[in-house]
Amino acid sequence: MLRFFRKHRETFLKASLLLILVFGSMAAMVSRIMAAEGSTDADNDLISIGISAGDGSDLASVLQMLLVLTVIALAPSILMMLTSFTRIVIVMHFTRSAIGTQTVPPNQVIVGLSLFLTLFVMMPTFTQVYDSAIEPLSNNEITAEEAFDAGIKPVREFMLKQVSTKDLDTFLRIADYEEGSITSEDDIPLHILIPSFIVSELRIAFIIGFLIYLPFIVIDMVVSSTLMSMGMMMLPPTTISMPFKILLFVMADGWNLIIGNLMTTFN
Repeated sequence: MLRFFRKHRETFLKASLLLILVFGSMAAMVSRIMAAEGSTDADNDLISIGISAGDGSDLASVLQMLLVLTVIALAPSILMMLTSFTRIVIVMHFTRSAIGTQTVPPNQVIVGLSLFLTLFVMMPTFTQVYDSAIEPLSNNEITAEEAFDAGIKPVREFMLKQVSTKDLDTFLRIADYEEGSITSEDDIPLHILIPSFIVSELRIAFIIGFLIYLPFIVIDMVVSSTLMSMGMMMLPPTTISMPFKILLFVMADGWNLIIGNLMTTFN
């Protein structure tokens, strides 16, 4: 089984991304696979698999169905990693930690806000994917392979705009690509581009988080030194500094500043 996955890993990667792009047409694709195998109902499938368990074609069919179910389960996570969600949600968590409020805003609010901001950032890309891949595929105007090639282009363009050249070089070196073998951006394979993009998003998110922390650290230092000079060493500085942090954040219109400048980092 491991040999089978290694042999067809590029096919599996394409199938995974295609399922994400055309998630709405998944039921039709599964039904076509089942019809191609000549099965009429679920009982006949189970009987045929049980009778001819040693047939290689039946094993491939089972593995295909297993792949489809696995990709459907992982599609939301994969989709989030290929969009701006990673950077946004990490910056939101850094903001909450810098202010010092452990549970305000709650995780549901942070994740929901990050999802809507991701939709705002990715809407042009999603529109291009729908117009060039999903709609023609649903109208049977193009094949699944053509839909993948057309739908992945806008996603590749978005990732290439955000990815760092340093991260691309690192993963190309790890994958033993010879220097000069990649002559254009179109030659970069997806299994190199995707992890490079994720690492770049993590780096940018942590840089923004560090910048958010700086003014709040100054408040902590001022409050801590003031309490020590007054001899109130037993009083936790965070108890006094938290109201000042919230006051500073509200007076500076922090949410508007952070979200507005965060959105501009994707331009």
